[in-house]
Amino acid sequence: MTSSSAHRSRSGSSARRVTLNFYLYLLVFLFSVFSLHAPAQAPSSHKLKPTDPYALIFGTVWGPGDRPVYGIKVRIRRSSDKKPHWEVVSDHSGEFAQRVPAGEADYIIDADLKGVKTTDGQRLYQAQPVTVHVEYDERVDMSLHLTQ
Repeated sequence: MTSSSAHRSRSGSSARRVTLNFYLYLLVFLFSVFSLHAPAQAPSSHKLKPTDPYALIFGTVWGPGDRPVYGIKVRIRRSSDKKPHWEVVSDHSGEFAQRVPAGEADYIIDADLKGVKTTDGQRLYQAQPVTVHVEYDERVDMSLHLTQ
């Protein structure tokens, strides 16, 4: 065997080794990319996309004098959950709106009244939380009434 033929055989095996390593690294890279895009949560708990069907809970917060109340934090949760999943604030007309996933579900809506007082310094209270039932992709209107 001459020196040139021995040199060719070593360079051929190293070229195959480089090619094999390249394909191995490519396979590991593709596996890691596709495994990152696998869904990790149940479909009912993911955030709504603009194209997903949704129901709308629309409400008004009313004060003691049957006037709309601005700036009240409204908490919305499913009846099966213990903690609120959504929090919205009433606008200058006392209104709020929240998109929820379409489908049959019960939601409990209440107001967070910590530190909220009337102009004469009296605290506001909510008699009881309001339960709303959603069937499909629909709008549900409701009211929260606050008392002194």
